[in-house]
Amino acid sequence: MKKFLSAIAGFFHGESWANYKKTLRYAFYVILHPFDGFWDLTHEKRGSLAAANTITILAVLTHLWDRRFANFMVNNTRWSEFSIWLNTLGILVPLLIWVTANWCVTTLMDGKGRFLQIYMGTAYAFTPYVIIGLPMILLSNVVTKEEGVFYTYFNIFALVWSGFLILCAVLMIHDYSLLKGLVAIIISIVGMAVIMFVVLLFFSLLSDAVMYFVSLYKEILFRME
Repeated sequence: MKKFLSAIAGFFHGESWANYKKTLRYAFYVILHPFDGFWDLTHEKRGSLAAANTITILAVLTHLWDRRFANFMVNNTRWSEFSIWLNTLGILVPLLIWVTANWCVTTLMDGKGRFLQIYMGTAYAFTPYVIIGLPMILLSNVVTKEEGVFYTYFNIFALVWSGFLILCAVLMIHDYSLLKGLVAIIISIVGMAVIMFVVLLFFSLLSDAVMYFVSLYKEILFRME
């Protein structure tokens, strides 16, 4: 236990903590200078997996808090029917599928990015969603119904900004031209649909197989009686 606590204390007071804070602050540079930012993020190693994980967690929390604490005038979520786990998976699963699909596609298209680099770039692209989404949750509780339209506009702006950053990440991480990057993104989206179909088909077949063996087991027990 002492070694564990000592390791934690060493992290928060050592170079690892300083590097973590530096790479997390770098997200603000990335969103304002996306082309240079994403290039240096991976090629110059100015980003970190820890910072990317932090931004991803903050994006998930922003989504959950928005559904829970945003004013009812802009939020029609019924909390009694709201599932934290399903909504969390609703962000993390598409993120994983996107990274996997983009890695598969860009590998075939001579992309230079690795799996973790694609994940880091995508995670850093979530930054506008976090820095705009969190204040909008508070703002939604002090505006009138007519002013609530600004809540929608700012959230749309945050999503568009994040989408643009994902495009920039694809271009810089894989060293693509604009046309090749757009083609890679379109094919990646198609790849996401294919992956989801295969996964759903797999679980459907697995469920059918389990039900078959359960029925077979019950039939055997019935005949042995």
